Amino acid sequence: MTPTAPHPPAGGSRRKLLKGGAAAAALGVLGAPAVRAQAGPKIRIGYWPIAAGLPFYAAIELGYFKEAGLDVEPLKFAAAQQVMEAVLAGRSDGTANGTGSANVAIGELAAPGTFKIFASNPSNVKDVLDEFIVPTASTIKSIAELSGKRVGSGPGIQNVTLAKTVLERAGAKAFTVVELPIAQHVASLAAGQLEACYTLEPTGTIGRLNGTTRVLEAGVISRYILGDAMAPWFGGTASLSSAFITKHPVEARKFIAAYARGIALVRSKPAEARQYLKGYTPIDGALTSEVPLAAYTLYNEFTPKDIGYFQKFFDLFFDKSIFSSRVMVETMLYKG
Repeated sequence: MTPTAPHPPAGGSRRKLLKGGAAAAALGVLGAPAVRAQAGPKIRIGYWPIAAGLPFYAAIELGYFKEAGLDVEPLKFAAAQQVMEAVLAGRSDGTANGTGSANVAIGELAAPGTFKIFASNPSNVKDVLDEFIVPTASTIKSIAELSGKRVGSGPGIQNVTLAKTVLERAGAKAFTVVELPIAQHVASLAAGQLEACYTLEPTGTIGRLNGTTRVLEAGVISRYILGDAMAPWFGGTASLSSAFITKHPVEARKFIAAYARGIALVRSKPAEARQYLKGYTPIDGALTSEVPLAAYTLYNEFTPKDIGYFQKFFDLFFDKSIFSSRVMVETMLYKG
């Protein structure tokens, strides 16, 4: 027996079927681009693994960027100069706090208009980041006593220039500054390869906790460069590239707002925020609760006095012929 062929759908049903198919086809054609349009750009942010980048680490781990609908990719670099160079090369869209402000300024000189600072991390004798450390058993009691000594410094032109200038202004003479990664400072002092180091936290805390080093003097940039131990040294900077801000203004505003949530957390709940140092820095275990935290200033919080201190810091590098021309802080600040 020959199977009965299925009856074609009635006119109304056929029209519904055709309309449904057309609608599905339209959704297939139009829907995909709509989804792609909603997916924003990947925002690549370079960071140097030190404590000052905490607001950025917290914002990632707590999902602040994701809640804002942003796709943020953290890029880890071994030195602040590399963070800056990645932005110049178009491999990164910005820098996290902790990236040397002078390094960013050098990038700005190389390509004027590239960097817009939306936050900085000032430090001083109270909000400690910078310090000179010596072996625990050292008899040295002041920076002036480092005359004729081998002194370590972090990598990059900002660290080396600051180390030499502080030594000079503190009265030390005929010293030798040795550039090496900050992670090697404590070990180099313990091994007797160096007599002191100009370094950044958490190095001093690491050495203190393991009993190998002690802090000779903290907040040295504020005292010897800015002339006041309590003056804010804006040594680290968070920025976005002007190219990214111009191309993606909405995402740039959302990114800065989410980043500001990270800063707010560090300010209001530092004990809670500290846990997010783990994984992004060498800070772990007991060190997490011991390491000093930097302060933070957003682009819309800078006072004229703050900008004056920031400018004085930049001018040091012009005076030392590191900068080929004077870099104006005011022109580099993000305007919102």
